[in-house]
Amino acid sequence: MDKNIGWELYRTFLAVLQEGSLSGAARGLGITQPTAGRHIEALERALKVTLFTRSQTGLQPTDVAIALRSHAETMQSTAESLERAARDHGEGAQAQGVVRVAASEVVGVEVLPPIIAALRERHPRLVIELVLSNRVQDLLKREADVAVRMVRPAQRQLVARRIGNIELGLHAHRDYLAAHGTPRNLTALWEHAIIGYDRPTAFVREASKAFPGYTRAALSLRTDTDLAQLALIRAGAGIGVCQVELARRNDKLVRLLPKLVALQLETWVTMHENLRNSAGCRATFDALVDGLLQYVR
Repeated sequence: MDKNIGWELYRTFLAVLQEGSLSGAARGLGITQPTAGRHIEALERALKVTLFTRSQTGLQPTDVAIALRSHAETMQSTAESLERAARDHGEGAQAQGVVRVAASEVVGVEVLPPIIAALRERHPRLVIELVLSNRVQDLLKREADVAVRMVRPAQRQLVARRIGNIELGLHAHRDYLAAHGTPRNLTALWEHAIIGYDRPTAFVREASKAFPGYTRAALSLRTDTDLAQLALIRAGAGIGVCQVELARRNDKLVRLLPKLVALQLETWVTMHENLRNSAGCRATFDALVDGLLQYVR
């Protein structure tokens, strides 16, 4: 196996995986289609494997290609980190360049925008990529540079700052309660339209321990999108769980049974320790910490 395989071959390989064709990969990379084809052929010769098979729908990755994808993505992230570090040190360590921020759906849409807006006012040369997902992004593989997490980071290679707990509670719109009444206990609660999950997650399973009866069968409206659950609560469709602080911003939302249902989301801001010297990542990390501390308090 050739030990001196150029990064451009892996970059083309990853682009073909993402685009599904040589032509799409070539357009994305700014190279010609024949060049992309030569890159794939050269990589297959160097690795002594077949990476793609041709079909009527385009290039189909083999099992080997699928197994190599995560490694190629790690190489791409490392290359981007190298370029960012060079920029930071080469231009007076100003806060600039691209910083990829990962957060949950609700935090990313409802909490972070004003924090990011203020950050960009202070550092207009920063480019922020906001990734919204309830999946925990892998900072070690550089899927994101800075992440807001609702779970304590376990990896030693991460810089982490604990923000505190974000409290969740049951809420309903005043119009819903006016039409259907206000439940005064858990028994009465389950007679109402309850908004919740479709497929259980680790958090849902943990929450169910503190929220007796919170099962899929008891839910009248089911969706795994937290933003959709929040929208349904605001629309007066039923009773659901949302962040207490978000509900306080809307005087038409009423918290229900606070002594019986009070869930806690432990919140952290994290980044890879290798990004300590990146002025852009450092500025973003600090801004998220300060903004989320104010939100929690």
